[in-house]
Amino acid sequence: MADDQPQGDDPNRSERGTSARNMLARAKSERDAATVRGGFWRKVRRTFGKVPFLDDALAAYYCAIDSQTPRYVKAVLFGALAYFIVPTDMIPDFIAGLGYGDDATVLLTAIATVRKHISGAHRDAAQAKLAELRDQDGDSEAAGP
Repeated sequence: MADDQPQGDDPNRSERGTSARNMLARAKSERDAATVRGGFWRKVRRTFGKVPFLDDALAAYYCAIDSQTPRYVKAVLFGALAYFIVPTDMIPDFIAGLGYGDDATVLLTAIATVRKHISGAHRDAAQAKLAELRDQDGDSEAAGP
């Protein structure tokens, strides 16, 4: 670029900015996906029976890992699920009565945004997993301490 050409006249400047934003967004999405893959089931077991939106979280998870789900939908869902998993969010999860309120808000807003991509098969898989967890929970209670 010539010294006498104003910076605002660079026709490629906007493209470079968009490309950089896309790369940052993709990196964030990949970090969120790694967070979810590494901690989702541990969080599910820890919160089973304690949060009323676990069925939605499971359906979102099954949608996010589905190879047929569009990339932008995966990014939205992995971001919301990562927020649910990470314990250091706006309202820490250990605060009784409030701790999962922000998690529910983020997750349910994300789900509402991409609702048409969460299929009956994803919801059926979520219900089957909840039934499996209930059975496991009942077995451990029956066995005693």
